[in-house]
Amino acid sequence: MQIGNLKIEGHAGLAPMAGVADRAMRELCREQGAAYTVGELVSAKGVTLGDRKSGLLLQVHPAERPMALQLFGREPAVMADAARRAMDQRPDWIDINMGCPAPKVAGHGGGAALMKDPVLAADITRAVAKAVPVPVTVKIRSGWDDEHINAVEVARRCEDAGAAAVTVHGRTRAQMYAPPVNRDIIRQVKEAVSIPVIGNGDVASAVDAARMLEETGCDFLLVGRAAMGAPWIFAQINAWLDHERILPPPPVSQRMAYLLRQAERMVEYKGEAIAMREIRKHAGWYMRGLRGAAAYRREAGAISSMEDLARLCLRAVEENREA
Repeated sequence: MQIGNLKIEGHAGLAPMAGVADRAMRELCREQGAAYTVGELVSAKGVTLGDRKSGLLLQVHPAERPMALQLFGREPAVMADAARRAMDQRPDWIDINMGCPAPKVAGHGGGAALMKDPVLAADITRAVAKAVPVPVTVKIRSGWDDEHINAVEVARRCEDAGAAAVTVHGRTRAQMYAPPVNRDIIRQVKEAVSIPVIGNGDVASAVDAARMLEETGCDFLLVGRAAMGAPWIFAQINAWLDHERILPPPPVSQRMAYLLRQAERMVEYKGEAIAMREIRKHAGWYMRGLRGAAAYRREAGAISSMEDLARLCLRAVEENREA
């Protein structure tokens, strides 16, 4: 896939997930075959006001590349200013979020709320595209609700405004993350624009990835929640799409090794106190499907040190040796 002058190798990128897909997770997913990563959602207004947390979320490191920084907001001038400031980190491109359904984002006119105003969506895209020397992409939903499915119109307007690619999450804002995913609207967008179209929504396996590509004709895939506690999904997708080879999930010992590696990096990047609070949910995801998973998750909720996590991982391996 080509995003502007940037060639992306592979089949699937890691979606931005606020509070989840941090630097440690992004690096691990890249190692497992993710074609690119997208940073956590960042408030354009926060960036322009010099907010420290927003600034930290804009950091880009070599092991995460190719990497986009994703901004949200509803004021073209503020979005453009934030994008210019983000260039200090030399992102490979800027992504504009027009799909986040969270009330704290969409409720203030950003994210998925832009699906209700295609003209403003295009104005924001145009302002950002003019402000930065790298490609600009947009991430949209199928529409605001079932009565307002307008992804095709929004995608066309954004393409005309300078977008280099568009990611389409095949759900409305009203659906949030509930099924089903509307693959047909992704196909319609692909047929309506000349820029690359990235399909997003319920790509939870290599089979799902092949189905999304076949049914929509999209150029690329974005994987989000399915990568939580399972960074190897990218290797599985690549193995199937490149070689028609089914790559089984790793054994429990390897799963726990991935969890520990992710935790060690979180400690390095954030300090143990913060990392141990945040790793609890990741540990629960890594434990899914194991015998005794409910008990492991309860114990994970009280993790306070790497030693605690190492003991939990060792017990999970010992109690699931044949898994």
